[in-house]
Amino acid sequence: VCSSDLIIFIAAGSSTRLGTKTLNFPKGLIKINNNSIIGTQLELFNKSDDIVIITGPNADKFNFKNVTYINDTNHKKHDVLGSLMVAKSHMNNEIVTTYSDIIFDEKILNSIMEFKGDIGIAVELNWEKRYINRDQHPKSEADNVIIHNGEILKIKKNISESKDDQIIGEFIGLMKLSKEGAKIFKNKYSELEKTHEGKFHNAPSLERAYLTDMLQELINSGLKISPIIINGSWCEIDTPQDIEIAKKNFK
Repeated sequence: VCSSDLIIFIAAGSSTRLGTKTLNFPKGLIKINNNSIIGTQLELFNKSDDIVIITGPNADKFNFKNVTYINDTNHKKHDVLGSLMVAKSHMNNEIVTTYSDIIFDEKILNSIMEFKGDIGIAVELNWEKRYINRDQHPKSEADNVIIHNGEILKIKKNISESKDDQIIGEFIGLMKLSKEGAKIFKNKYSELEKTHEGKFHNAPSLERAYLTDMLQELINSGLKISPIIINGSWCEIDTPQDIEIAKKNFK
């Protein structure tokens, strides 16, 4: 389906909401019908030049072929952003990053691949409908964005109010960086590692930051983060209820 220089899966987290299913097992390897979450994504990415999977606990459970594995040995000390930056030496060309707990269709992937800006993130505008009958993962936990004139102004959980000419959407976990975008992202992170102290946006520290915190930092630094508006089917798998929803939607 796609050809990008590098696809990075961030799969270093340890999931607690799925209970015994992920006790000694990476969430990205949970089966949705006949394939794992990551396996389903890999089928879409089959023509890519390079696949990197960043692993954390239970790295030995991964056995995909033609994949570069990078183990995040400090996964207990940091969150999604820190895990992604374990792969920074690979981030030299166009990149797509994805969370390991989302499933999406080819339509969404095509929107990502067609994006030509420096930094773009996948956003669903009709997002609230996905939280109907999803009581184990309330709407307040959505990674929301505020969009104005084709740019993202704000990204954080639970944005409920915006001005009349602004749109609220949901970031679904896919990001695309051009070669220049990857350089900007890495350079900003290196600068922060040297200079930043204390709280970092919605995280207690840079070490504990999410990808969304870093995106807000880039916005605050005057960089343009573009919404890649998606129209397709996708699911986040965070709770037992989500597994059942995904099984229905991705047969």
